[in-house]
Amino acid sequence: MTTFKRLATVLAAASLVTAVHADSKFPDKTIRMVVPFAAGGGVDSAARLLANQLQTQLGVAVIIDNRAGANGVLGGKAVETSPADGYTLLFSAATHVLAQQVMAKAPYDPQTDFTPIAKVAEAPLMLVLAPQAAPSNLADVLAHAKREGDRWNAAIPAAGAPSHLATLMLAKTADAQFSYVTYKGTQPAVTDVAGGHVQMLLDSMVALQPLAKAGRVKPIMVTSAKRVPLAPDVPTAAESGYPQLTYASWYGVWAPKGLPPERVKHLNTAINAAVAEQAKRGAWANLGLEPVAANDPDQFRSFVAGYVRQSAELLKSSGFKPE
Repeated sequence: MTTFKRLATVLAAASLVTAVHADSKFPDKTIRMVVPFAAGGGVDSAARLLANQLQTQLGVAVIIDNRAGANGVLGGKAVETSPADGYTLLFSAATHVLAQQVMAKAPYDPQTDFTPIAKVAEAPLMLVLAPQAAPSNLADVLAHAKREGDRWNAAIPAAGAPSHLATLMLAKTADAQFSYVTYKGTQPAVTDVAGGHVQMLLDSMVALQPLAKAGRVKPIMVTSAKRVPLAPDVPTAAESGYPQLTYASWYGVWAPKGLPPERVKHLNTAINAAVAEQAKRGAWANLGLEPVAANDPDQFRSFVAGYVRQSAELLKSSGFKPE
């Protein structure tokens, strides 16, 4: 080996050691976790739960930055254009990955313009009506919908949200026709349902259970495989005659595209540990969430790809047109 080659080899090795040593300090400052929805909602509650424990795992502050608007795209864009250094993360729901399916001109591709870190939790959906509504079970709801046709409206908090997809799945499975009323979020949607202005809402239990418990809406069924401890009196879709309707909203963490692999691994390990620790204490169950067992970024990436394919087919079959 020539002197030049030996020198180049030594310098390359030194550079690698320096890089590894430098990265061993990660993280050494506050991490910003962007939530692309308003404070107080289901996604925000789940994000804050994770952030609280993640601070312990990482040894630095993890702050929540709510960037609501445009069906989650404003917050997504804020992360996509941030430095890929691990100090800006996106905590979002399943809605995030369907931007290209529900928008005519999506500002990014969720599958290629972000680095998947970890899937965190799932939440069953709950079907609710106004307290004074006549139906008391799913069979009654569907009978009314079939009989009243266009006058039976389903609230949709956001295009492409699990609420939207599960409602389409219910209509398809039950051979029922709903008229859809789209809202900018769960809060205005459930307000109209509670007031009897719209007939039904099928949305994340995280957001609806407190209202159901308070008597502001009437719970009809949940889309989990078995009854949920937080609402033991509410039957599942399977118990209501529709075993095919097992569906869940889900939550995950992403970083900007190009995050170095060692930082991806570091964050994935910390998030999995945070979720496991909180699961032992029942913190996720208190929100009506099912924590996801440790998963690596490649598993999360594969899950997202399958979810997008399935959801795209459902949207297409319903005649949905991106706006």
